Amino acid sequence: MKGVVCVAVCLLAVVAGNEYDNVVIEAAAMQLLNFSQEHPKPNLLTTSAGIPVDIRDWTALNSDFFDNEFFVDSTLTLDAERIPERVVHAKGTGVLGYFEVTNDVSKYTKADVFNGIGKRTSIVVRFSTVAQNLGGPDTLREMKAFAVKFYTKDGNLDLIGINFPVYFYKDPIDFTSFVRCFRRNPSSHLFDQNSRWDFITQKPSTIHGMLWLFSDYGLPDGYRKMDNFPVHTYVINNENGDKYYAKFNFRTEQGLANLTNAQAQALGDIDYYTRDLYNSVEENNFPVWRLDMDIMMPENSKYLDYDPFDVTVLWKRGDYKTVTIGRLVLNQNTDNNFRDIEQSAFCPGNLVPGIPGPIDFMFKSRRVAYRDTQNYRLGRNHDKIYVNQPIYAKTYNRDGRPPLDDNMRDTPNYFSNSFNGPVPFVDETRPKTKLLLLESNAIDLQPAADFYNEYVKEDAHRDRLASNVVESFQNVYPELIDRAVKLLSQIDPDLGRRVNDKLWQQQQQQRAAAASVRKLPRLQQKTRPLNHRPVTSKISSEFSRRDKIINY
Repeated sequence: MKGVVCVAVCLLAVVAGNEYDNVVIEAAAMQLLNFSQEHPKPNLLTTSAGIPVDIRDWTALNSDFFDNEFFVDSTLTLDAERIPERVVHAKGTGVLGYFEVTNDVSKYTKADVFNGIGKRTSIVVRFSTVAQNLGGPDTLREMKAFAVKFYTKDGNLDLIGINFPVYFYKDPIDFTSFVRCFRRNPSSHLFDQNSRWDFITQKPSTIHGMLWLFSDYGLPDGYRKMDNFPVHTYVINNENGDKYYAKFNFRTEQGLANLTNAQAQALGDIDYYTRDLYNSVEENNFPVWRLDMDIMMPENSKYLDYDPFDVTVLWKRGDYKTVTIGRLVLNQNTDNNFRDIEQSAFCPGNLVPGIPGPIDFMFKSRRVAYRDTQNYRLGRNHDKIYVNQPIYAKTYNRDGRPPLDDNMRDTPNYFSNSFNGPVPFVDETRPKTKLLLLESNAIDLQPAADFYNEYVKEDAHRDRLASNVVESFQNVYPELIDRAVKLLSQIDPDLGRRVNDKLWQQQQQQRAAAASVRKLPRLQQKTRPLNHRPVTSKISSEFSRRDKIINY
């Protein structure tokens, strides 16, 4: 008899006559079998109120529905078990893990989570697409997001990033329009490239981020093989109150890898990213990222020819140095995705002592918007949901819709008070000077040109970028294509020429295909199908009158 082997990928023995065939089953598909092995005996079934369910209540046939508490409890719970999906980043997954400090960075920040070599801090990480609805494909060319919640002794620290080191706009007023033009058309309910290119060509500052999207970096080979960047410039400080500017970068240790559009389509798996991440953790092949900080001295920022707080530009080489903080390890799949991932709520404003945070206007707007969307989606007390709870929290906020945790028990509900309610502390190391930032709204195409000439140097890469741009022109109005090509030509004439050439090749192929279709023999329909009933002239005239009424 052949043996049954269960390792990271399970080989099941299947009876075939007197033989056994090995069938390979991925780790994700083994979840139910693993549960049954961990729980050899079933538990007693109850209602949500803990009342044991009698076997006769297992059916609702031939009974009074409202006397069957199990039926009522199950049905009414199902009716309300979904919550609003995120406006953006709806499709996602997540993993639990830890962050370990590997280097001494106390010179730059006093943040406890980043100090003490060997210190480990529990984390939860949520990965997501951006424009897709729940159930949408992972493998479309769009931004991928990466949000980390560190459970530190000084409260939750949330670092929220994407797989590019730059963002698409810096003016908070552009947020709503940018989101909407990448979502579904309100009439056709389809994704519409016309709205996207219309917005991009009217807001040329977005083109730098769009070039990252159309380049090889725009379609990672799964969440494990992409870098992640919170994009903002953070103000940080050490124990002496010395201030520095920092950009955080999560660098994958799985090797940076990307897909072409054709490769992604050939996968034929809309959950490819989710499946790859889950299986990797289940197989004990734990994904790891190195956390670096790019450090800029505040006094040096005065002599730059660009705004170091602008999220649409990269810092130039030589203006900063990079130091490593530690490594982020994901080593545990959650046993309930809705509880730990769908209910997870991240906010850029969740910062800890030693990281006062960014000062740009985009960040200020995100502090408000992220909190507000979680209030709408999860409720005002979303911080009391288990996955979002900090290690320690004492506040004067209370009541409202559940969950409430202990609702601060009998603590005084106002501040200040004379009865030993929670009191604030004095952070003597917090920077005493405040930087006032005035941002320009001038259009600068140089960052996009630098990206094209420094990051997309290989001829083949440039061709792929141009092809991806032309592919996005499908069903786009000619005048919008003309505007887009002119914008790309201003960035670099070579880029505009390549896109033009690809467009011409596409048109030639379409003409050749149309010509071949015209040469095909036409089928002659000599008799009407028996079940076909022609529309009468009376009905036709009624439709005509209706069209005249509604076409105003």
